[in-house]
Order: sequence, then structure tokens, then C-alpha cells
Amino acid sequence: MSMPPRPSVLRSLCAVLLCAPLLGGALFAPGDAARAQSGPFAEPRSADARSADPRAGAAPPPSRPALPRDRRTQLDALFEALRLAPDEASSKALGTRLDSVFAQTGSMSADILMGRADLAAQAKEYDLALELLDSALVVVPDNLAILSRRAAIKYAQDDYAGSLADLGEVLTREPRHYTALLGLALIMREVGDDKRALEAARRALAVNPNLDAAKDIEESLTITVEGREI
Repeated sequence: MSMPPRPSVLRSLCAVLLCAPLLGGALFAPGDAARAQSGPFAEPRSADARSADPRAGAAPPPSRPALPRDRRTQLDALFEALRLAPDEASSKALGTRLDSVFAQTGSMSADILMGRADLAAQAKEYDLALELLDSALVVVPDNLAILSRRAAIKYAQDDYAGSLADLGEVLTREPRHYTALLGLALIMREVGDDKRALEAARRALAVNPNLDAAKDIEESLTITVEGREI
């Protein structure tokens, strides 16, 4: 089986793991970076944070509305709406709302650390970015956005085991996290485990039936894994 070129897979993985602002400058072509950073999962950063040195203090992010107390009920409703979304536009809108839930840290310290990690990754200072994300996870251990970003950076360092471990943490906390499932599918496809790649892509599609990247993986691997129907 021919393997997809690594740069293409890397761009796809970083995009689906919500790190377009994180790795855009380092890993995307200019047009790709602009599209990814304006996509439904891109997190806005302040102008001061974007221009600051990663080792310098980053401006705190703008205040965000408080989440409802019953977060699980909110997530359940959004995921159900996503499963039933009639088209890609509706799916993207719901994805934006889901991302806003996942990205909430409830901690200004964690938000500042994430901002610094973004800047470090843009400068290809991946070790520093990981240190900052590790520190953020000490403050908010269960934050899925931080874990997803760390998975993408580890992948950029060719640390497949570390990336998969972080994706596993995300999926343990939220099995419906379809971008983590898609990231898992992309890694499994690259390392040649087509069966697990297909399984992960189908799990992602069960959550978000309009996820084109998962559709592409399913279409390309179904015959390879299961053969043609007689």
C-alpha cells in the first residue's frame, strides 16, 4: 500500500487537532494557514499575544461567557444536533460551539500558558511549547484543547507514541471527540495500520457524518481492508 506524503498528513493532523493557530506558521503553506486559522475550530488570539515573544508575557485572552453548570447536558445536546446536522455548514456551526465548550479552561493562568505555547510552536520551539502545555495541564488537567494541541506538537516531533497517548487521553474523557478520532485515523493510516485507521474514521463519522476528511479515509480504505463485495 502506498503511504501518503508525510507533509500532507502532518497538515491534516494539525488542522483536525485544533492547532491551526498553534502550528500554522510552521507547517502550513500561507494559503492553508489562513484557511485553517479562520476555520470553525480556530481560537482567536489577541494582537498583543500574536506579536509577543513566546518567552515574554502574553496578554490575557478576552473574557468568555460562563458555561452552564450542567456542561454534560450541553455537550450531549450539541453532539446529538451534530449527528443529525443536514449539511456541512450546519456541522461547522455546531463544531464551533463544541470547540468553545472544550476550550474553556476557567483559568487565566492556563489561558496565558496556552497563548505562550502557541507562540513557541509558531517559532518551532516545540520543546518550549510542550513545557508550557504541560504547565497548563497542571492547572487544568482535563482540558481537551490542551491535550489535543500537545498531541499535534508531539506528532510534529515524530513522537507517535506520545501523540497517540494524548489522543487516548482525549478520547477517554470524551469518546465523541471526532477531531481526536480523525487524528487517530490519520496516524494509523500513516503507520500502515489500515484496519484501525478505518475503524477510527468510522467512529468519527458516527459522531459527525459530514466530516469530509473521515469520509475520504473510509472511501480509500474500505476496499483495502474489507475487499470488494462479490
